[in-house]
Amino acid sequence: MSAYSYIPFVADTATLSLNASTHGGGVTVVASRAAGITMTLPKALGLGAEFDIFVGTTITSNNLIIQVADAVDIMSGVCIMGQDGADTAVVFETAADSDTITMNGSTKGGIKGDRIKLKSVQAGVWAVQIIASGTGTEATPFSAAVS
Repeated sequence: MSAYSYIPFVADTATLSLNASTHGGGVTVVASRAAGITMTLPKALGLGAEFDIFVGTTITSNNLIIQVADAVDIMSGVCIMGQDGADTAVVFETAADSDTITMNGSTKGGIKGDRIKLKSVQAGVWAVQIIASGTGTEATPFSAAVS
């Protein structure tokens, strides 16, 4: 038996404030609420805090939203989304002011099996990598919504 015991954190409430001690350090946060969840990241300090989020239940109403702590922090990275219309993928890049990920269970991802990785790589910046599935006409999950 291994000395390491993996226990995921099941997120099943409408809101969740992520923190490195509970939700980081190798813990996978499993988004398990079909009615969506709004997750708020801590301030990006550039100290390497990491969050691994897995969509365990497809979003059927509202959205899975992951947002920065304040209007100063941004996200930088890409979303690679498998398209349902063919054996192809589309890649969405963040913009210079992206601070929010919104997944709707359809065109913007949020389908069971999707994965979001975030890492505080420098003060004010969260590096983001998303591997997702989309339906219909796929669209970017990135926006600048935090004010």
